[in-house]
Amino acid sequence: MSDKIDTVTARMKLKSRREPYWHKISQGCSLGFRKMSDDAAGVWQVRFRNDSGGHITRSLGKLEQYPASERFDKAMKLAREWTNHLGMGGESQAITVMDACDAYVKRIRALKGDKAASDLQDRYQRWVTPDPIHKIEVTKLNRDLVNGFRLRLIAAPVKIGKTGTTRARSKDTVNRDMAAVRAALNHALQNGQATSDFAWRVPLAAFKNVTKRRELYLDRDQRRKFIEMAPPDLAQFIRGLSLLPLRPGALASLVVADFDIRFGTLRIGKDKSGADRKFKVPPETAEFLKFAASGRQSSAPLLARSDGAPWNKDGWKDVLKLAAKDAGLPSTTVAYSLRHSVISDLVHGGLDLLTVAQISGTSVAMIEKYYGHLRGEIAADALAKLVL
Repeated sequence: MSDKIDTVTARMKLKSRREPYWHKISQGCSLGFRKMSDDAAGVWQVRFRNDSGGHITRSLGKLEQYPASERFDKAMKLAREWTNHLGMGGESQAITVMDACDAYVKRIRALKGDKAASDLQDRYQRWVTPDPIHKIEVTKLNRDLVNGFRLRLIAAPVKIGKTGTTRARSKDTVNRDMAAVRAALNHALQNGQATSDFAWRVPLAAFKNVTKRRELYLDRDQRRKFIEMAPPDLAQFIRGLSLLPLRPGALASLVVADFDIRFGTLRIGKDKSGADRKFKVPPETAEFLKFAASGRQSSAPLLARSDGAPWNKDGWKDVLKLAAKDAGLPSTTVAYSLRHSVISDLVHGGLDLLTVAQISGTSVAMIEKYYGHLRGEIAADALAKLVL
């Protein structure tokens, strides 16, 4: 009896057995078809001989999504892709998209800490875990599969608060979620678990020119009114955001030990930027931080709530909105409005962009992109001095 597996008729004539029937593809590489019972669809496998003389075997599945007449050709294509992957230095152990995401979370946790890792993990749980793409092996991804994921991501509505209502997702938000998945897949590529980013390079590319400039600027009088109308603990937090160009989460994460009273320096550890940074604060800000740290343990939050707990977004969101309303500020006022206002003052005041970027924990490119227009008056003044 023939052991051929390249036609439907030939495979139907095969006797069922545990050992696959093998078809040689090239030296050291074979395609296998395993038929466990007469009425089973059969499972396709690929076998590759490595440099040490041993064999690496991988299942390609039943391929039942394809017509029976096309399964041999499809199996051959998958087998060649996998052996090419190994030949280019790829890992033999297959990982799924979800495995890649989990591995990247671990990587970020080691590099940037729990906050950054938890944010990534939340994004993957929302958009990857429930999606069919989560179980697909990274080496089996193609542009159609990734494009399908992108379209589902764009179409998914977002819940608004606790009301149960929904709205369409902004392209800016979709960009951030796609970036998280793209980073996980690129990490897998760097680790040899894929040999090309062709499947996701274009489908997961960001929408261009969709990031909105933060337009709401609160002047100093508005910030003073904001502080005046807030409860004492929130007022202290708002004042901190008005004195330092920090992200609200970074300010909330500061502990007493982060402020060195002797040298007047502040260390920012937990922040979106990842790496720790330290800078000297002016005397007035140092006095404010010294007062906040007075009589408190080194591990205690530097700017705490009235119950001693650290601030977080859920803790400040509603009470901050109320204080903004009482202060007569725009309804779009949020904690981040203060960071934007402070950075605007620094840039408009003439501080060089590199220093602004360093103390605020972002890149010079980002400062130039969102605040570079504020340099216009400074440039005009400088040019005016050239007039003869």
